[in-house]
Amino acid sequence: MAADDADVGEKRPREPDGSEESDDERPSTKQRQSKVVRRGNECPYIDTVSRQNLDFDFEKCCSVTLSRVNVYCCLVCGHYYQGRGRATPAYTHALEDDHHMFMKLESGDVWCLPDGYQVVDRSLDDIRAVLDPAFTAQELAKADSELRWRRALDGSDYMPGLIGLNNMRANDYANVVVQALNRCTPLRNFFLRREKYAHCKSLVVQRFGELVRKMWNPRAFKGQVSPHEFMHAIMDATSKRFVIDLQSDPVDLVQWLLNTLHLELTGGKRKKRSVISDNLQGELEVTTEAGTGTGEAATSATDVVRRVPFLTLGLDLPPAPLFKDVMEENIIPQVMLSSLLAKYDGGTVTEDVNGGRRRFRITKLPPCVIMHVKRFSRSQFLLEKNPTVVNYPAREFNIGAAVPVPPEAQDAKYDLAATIVHEGSTRMQARPDVRAMPGLWSAYVHRRSEDLWYAVQDLAVTEVLPQQVVLAETYVCLWERNEGKKETAEKQPQPGR
Repeated sequence: MAADDADVGEKRPREPDGSEESDDERPSTKQRQSKVVRRGNECPYIDTVSRQNLDFDFEKCCSVTLSRVNVYCCLVCGHYYQGRGRATPAYTHALEDDHHMFMKLESGDVWCLPDGYQVVDRSLDDIRAVLDPAFTAQELAKADSELRWRRALDGSDYMPGLIGLNNMRANDYANVVVQALNRCTPLRNFFLRREKYAHCKSLVVQRFGELVRKMWNPRAFKGQVSPHEFMHAIMDATSKRFVIDLQSDPVDLVQWLLNTLHLELTGGKRKKRSVISDNLQGELEVTTEAGTGTGEAATSATDVVRRVPFLTLGLDLPPAPLFKDVMEENIIPQVMLSSLLAKYDGGTVTEDVNGGRRRFRITKLPPCVIMHVKRFSRSQFLLEKNPTVVNYPAREFNIGAAVPVPPEAQDAKYDLAATIVHEGSTRMQARPDVRAMPGLWSAYVHRRSEDLWYAVQDLAVTEVLPQQVVLAETYVCLWERNEGKKETAEKQPQPGR
């Protein structure tokens, strides 16, 4: 009996600092003898949980110590604190503010402090679904056919997959990129399944996947998401090339983000296949005339032919008119998308000082094609935008009818999924601190379940006519191959034809 008492009272050695046991202190002897795990009806504080105060979009670090280890969220006030043992910020907060319910952000476990027991109750599952949304194969199958809107805690309605992103200062250029890529079905389905990239340690991959899951979460507490953690991951990975408080070019971000996602998912092996290369990467045959440019062709006696992969197809606009019309107004020219694609017919010569005289031909078309309309030009003194309107059909666009394509893609039809549009001035003085033309960035996205178009500008989501989509100054457009999917509504008019 004496031996048993000695074992119970024996002090266990404390774990090294930073471990689970150093911050989450073991319960005392009396606590170990009591019930450590309790159900919700046994906890007197479970009714103090306030879902209106919870926001899991921000960086998960302690508000007192700024530590990211063993961080808990107070389910009463929504603040983040470290640890649950004695002398930890969470324990102190429970005593000082009389807040007792805490959720561990890493696992979703709920604890009652300072009592030190775990609370297990199904009524807390909705909070875990907001903290770390998860999707099943059945939910993915219904993602494009679900017509029902959802209701947030404040009574507002929202559409899963089509919700506003918070503009923290000047990150609207990143918001439109996320909105556009979110309409790429294979990419979306991949990042909605957390287990497909759980092995990847890259913060960019994890934060992008977390953002996509939150945007499509049908059990969200609010109809908006803040890309705070995603932007901080990008800032750290690019050494602040893309930042929150200064606008950048969305095309630069698209190209960097897709390349980074591919390399991180493949472990740095560029030639290894990934969801990016399988669905967004095409191939071009580039022929450089002998004796031109500054590369290999400059000293070659014959034309140099090589094949290069692409993630975006650059389209060159004709120069904007210099003179005004008879009404003393600037003429806004229009051009067909098919005429811009003539650059890739294999016969049109594109001249470049460094690249030389080159011809391009498409040798592989991916299921999702991103086209980039080159509107902006920068000189030593001016930053200018070409306001030319590009006309194109909103659905069943046959790229093979405009330029030669591989035989397997000859009859492929592409539907417009999303566009990125710039609204602002067309000319300004060039300054070193200005990375892109100032203005408002917005995205036009197609919601397939309703067969309707929506304009998304930061938090604002409004329905628009399909004619407005093609009349806007399109900068980036995302096309998705039509695999014969059944539409849920009658076909809309095809503008631009």
